[in-house]
Amino acid sequence: MTSYQTQRAHVHDALLPVHRRHSALRTCIAFFAPYGFRATYHHLTLSAAIPRRLEADPDAMVRAVEELHEARVLWLARAEEYAARRRAEKRAGLRAVPDPRPWWLRSRWEGPHRVWRQDPFRHPSLRLPDYVRRQNALLDGVRLSGCPACGHEGARVLSSTGHGWVELCGGCAWVLAPCPCGQPHLFVPEIPVSWKHIWQRAHMSDDGSPKPHRPGG
Repeated sequence: MTSYQTQRAHVHDALLPVHRRHSALRTCIAFFAPYGFRATYHHLTLSAAIPRRLEADPDAMVRAVEELHEARVLWLARAEEYAARRRAEKRAGLRAVPDPRPWWLRSRWEGPHRVWRQDPFRHPSLRLPDYVRRQNALLDGVRLSGCPACGHEGARVLSSTGHGWVELCGGCAWVLAPCPCGQPHLFVPEIPVSWKHIWQRAHMSDDGSPKPHRPGG
């Protein structure tokens, strides 16, 4: 199986066809996707200004993979520290997993970030390293203002479950207060999500600017 670092090197390789470099970027995201695969890819198209036509700015893929890499380095350091501590705890007979779990071990569908997997346009606008730093700070017990994910301090958004309400962050749709029933619910996006259109960057123009009239732009 290919490695993350090998694929990162492919993204940087200007001698490769742009679509091969783009495929390598996708593989890197498959290794590490803080917002979930689709939402992380969508975020990088905006933050790195990846154009609709890759040939117009191949360096955009390098910007994208380096933002991802910076965040991954921060995560790896914390994950290795956590793994070492858990090994020591197990040797001491403490086998129960601490609650809450570290942010990278949250359930994909039951965690407070689950909306991003159902609606990839609702992820935070933070750069990925800034999001990882914020999550690591929360893990350390630091009290941060605003939404735990993005810091948004505006009004919350109510989403109906049919028998109750879920309170979402108005900035990134992080679940701030779950349904009173205690069960996770499917979130129905306001804008129908097409992965094909996200993958083809239909929301981006050839100059790397988002198209405000297109979903996700």
